[in-house]
Amino acid sequence: MDSAPKLVIFAVIAVLSTVAGLATGSAALGFDELLAAVKNREGINWHIVWHLRAPRVFAAFVTGALLSVAGCFLQTLLRNPLADPYIFGVSSGAAAGVLASMLLGLDADAGYLFGFAGAAGVVLLVALLSYRVADWNPYRLLLTGVMVAAGLNALISLALVLAPAVAVKGMLFWLMGDLSYARPPFGYALLLCALVVLAVLLGSAMNAMTLGRLKAASLGVATRPLEFALYLGSAAATAAAVLTAGTIGFVGLVVPHLVRLCAIHDHRLLVPSSAMLGGSLVVVADTVARSAWAPVQLPVGILTAMVGVPILLVLLGRRSDAAR
Repeated sequence: MDSAPKLVIFAVIAVLSTVAGLATGSAALGFDELLAAVKNREGINWHIVWHLRAPRVFAAFVTGALLSVAGCFLQTLLRNPLADPYIFGVSSGAAAGVLASMLLGLDADAGYLFGFAGAAGVVLLVALLSYRVADWNPYRLLLTGVMVAAGLNALISLALVLAPAVAVKGMLFWLMGDLSYARPPFGYALLLCALVVLAVLLGSAMNAMTLGRLKAASLGVATRPLEFALYLGSAAATAAAVLTAGTIGFVGLVVPHLVRLCAIHDHRLLVPSSAMLGGSLVVVADTVARSAWAPVQLPVGILTAMVGVPILLVLLGRRSDAAR
C-alpha cells in the first residue's frame, strides 16, 4: 500500500478516537444521542459533550500530536530512534515552573507563565552551553540537556518535599499527566499546525539528515540551520504539551516507531501521520483513564506507560534480532 492512503487511514483513526472520546464517559452516549446533542445544541447531553468532554478531548489530541511531532524531530536531529521529547530537559523546566507556582499558591494563569518561563530558560541555557566557537554539535546538545534535566529533576523533588501535604497529591497527579483541568489549547493547536507544515516543507532535508550530517551536507542540505530548527521546534512542542497536560511519557518515543512500521519513512508523511496517531493514542488513553474506574480518574501518563513499555520492549527485541 502506498503511503498516501495510509495517511488517510490515520486520519480516520483520529476521527474515530475523537468520536469515541466524546461519547464515552461516566454517562455513556450512543452515536444517535451524540449526533442529536450536537445537532440540537441544548439539553444535558449537549452540556456534557460540549462543555465537559470536548475541551478535554481536544487538549488530549493536541498534546499527543505535539509529543509525537517532537519525537520525530528529535529522532531526526540526533539520528537516534530512541530519542525522547523529554531528553533535553525542556519538560523539566516547564514542570519546575508550574510546581513553583503551585508551591507559591498562585492561580492557573500564573502556572502557565511560570512553566513557560522555565521551559524557555532551559531552551536558552542548553543552547548556550552546547554552542562552542561557531560549532553546533547535536551530541553536545544531548549531553548538556541530560545534565540540566537531572538538576531540574532534583529541584522538582525538593519542591515535592517542601510542599504542604494537601498539595502533594495534586502535584504528583499533574506530573504523571493530568487533563482534568485542561483548557482548549487553541494557541498550541496553531503551533502544531505550523510544525507539521514546517516538516512537510523541510521533509526532503530531514530525509537526508537521517543519512548522517556529512552525507546530508554533501547533498546540499544546510545542516546547521536545520538542526537548530529541529531543536527549537521540538522544544516548543514539548513545552506546549507539558503545559497542557503535565508529563505524559512514551508517546513521542513510541508513536514514530509505530508509523515507521507501516513503511512510512518520508518525513513529509511521517510527521503528519505521527501527529494523528499520537493524538489518537492520548485521546483513547485519557478516555480510559477517566471512564474505566469512574468516578475515580487516573493520570493519563499511567495508561500511556502501560501501553508504551510493552511496545518499546517489542521494538527493542526486533532491533536486536535485526542486528544479529
